[in-house]
Amino acid sequence: MNDHTESLFLTIDDKASDKKSEKMLVHLSRSKSSDGDNISQCSSVYHHERAFSSQSGEEGSSGNAHKQSSFSYGLAMASPLVGLPETSHLGWGHWFTLRDLEIATNRFSSEYIIGEGGYGIVYRGKLVNGTEVAVKKLLNNLGQAEKEFRVEVEAIGHVRHKNLVRLLGYCIEGVNRMLVYEYVNRGNLEQWLHGSMKQLGSFTWEARMKVLLGTAKALAYLHEAIEPKVVHRDIKSSNILIDHEFNAKVSDFGLAKLLGSGESHITTRVMGTFGYVAPEYANTGLLNEKSDVYSFGVLLLEAVTGRDPVDYGRPMSEVNLVEWLKMMVGNRRAEEVVDPDLEVRPTTRSLKRALLVALRCVDPDSEKRPKMSQVVQMLETEEFPYREV
Repeated sequence: MNDHTESLFLTIDDKASDKKSEKMLVHLSRSKSSDGDNISQCSSVYHHERAFSSQSGEEGSSGNAHKQSSFSYGLAMASPLVGLPETSHLGWGHWFTLRDLEIATNRFSSEYIIGEGGYGIVYRGKLVNGTEVAVKKLLNNLGQAEKEFRVEVEAIGHVRHKNLVRLLGYCIEGVNRMLVYEYVNRGNLEQWLHGSMKQLGSFTWEARMKVLLGTAKALAYLHEAIEPKVVHRDIKSSNILIDHEFNAKVSDFGLAKLLGSGESHITTRVMGTFGYVAPEYANTGLLNEKSDVYSFGVLLLEAVTGRDPVDYGRPMSEVNLVEWLKMMVGNRRAEEVVDPDLEVRPTTRSLKRALLVALRCVDPDSEKRPKMSQVVQMLETEEFPYREV
């Protein structure tokens, strides 16, 4: 239990002292209120957002099944940017020139593309010091690039956690807005459950639960350990990157919202991905961290069953994963929901634990959903008193 507490409630994990951590939190708070001043080189920010996206936000992931050394840098390791210019226009990270990133990506060659969607294109690249990176080139469509650039910088530019994809730096040059991330080399959860990474072998129950636990820890950190808290708003399987040790790296903060200590919720245009969006948010536009908790519950059910959150190719009673799962559990058929692709089935206790946690997370009443720190505890602690499933 002590290890659990440390992993959740460190403020800024990779800082050498509490004093530095406090400075970081003050800077985070400032970034929310200073509006356009914090990104001095950006022009005016338009308020266009992408609604109910089905696109993958794979800024740090490759869909190719390459077996290569990991560039998932731990908190205690040296910076992957050693030897590069230290100039930063935003007070953190590294400022890359357009030329730097052209060299890294072979002039943004189509052969280097590892992901694309409504936000822009993600390229795999290699910096002059040999570090592999993912370069997210935002499309300049009526200010959307400005919006996404600003949101991602404010949401994760200053934070560090081993289960968050690390934002290394950025490029602001002319109309170009680019973000440079660590490269995570083993695809994403969607690919392991439904796509190209399945060819590498069985995605075991233990590996799935490790990925989900890492995701839960990242969300607990964003919701409970920093100020202002960060609501991701687009938790889905394609946004959970995976490294060579099956550590989760939560990615794509283009839709994230910051929630101050005095705010129980905010009202905003409904965004996210169909099937993962919490019902109260979809119906009212009221958003807080419990919306992410719902999305995590869907994600957990997806990992347990191997099914998409919404699948119109299935019988009507099975189209919606959450409703089908509730029906199966209510009919005492929980053992039948396990992904048939699993070579070794989980123990009954492990399955019940996962289903219990997921069902609590997708409770229609947001007030009854647990905090993400409680989710971590439920997934980690064998002594947790389980309710009969």
